[in-house]
Amino acid sequence: QVQLVESGGGLVQAGGSLRLSCAASGRTFSSRVMGWFRQAPGKEREFVARISGSGGSTYYADSVKGRFTISRDNAKNTGYLQMNSLKPEDTAVYYCAASWRPSGTVRTSEYDSWGQGTQVTVSS
Repeated sequence: QVQLVESGGGLVQAGGSLRLSCAASGRTFSSRVMGWFRQAPGKEREFVARISGSGGSTYYADSVKGRFTISRDNAKNTGYLQMNSLKPEDTAVYYCAASWRPSGTVRTSEYDSWGQGTQVTVSS
């Protein structure tokens, strides 16, 4: 129902920062929970953060809490993931996703739109 395109990935040194963007096309972006996930080689895809459709609530995985900030600008149909104090273990392909749910806890299967992913590599 919505098409998502990530951008902003790249190669950074440990301790550095990076901001990922997720541009959405469609008319229902503001009514959808948006999430960020990541997947490292040989690892399962893991949840990183989510934000409600209105932007009023956020939730983070313990591994990134205090370092990453999820946000959205519905007027621009864009979501963001600000990543600070990056660590080598943050290296992964990062995906944005949108759910048909407007708020609350969202199961992975309830994200029905996914971006193509953007590579984030953190060197030590």
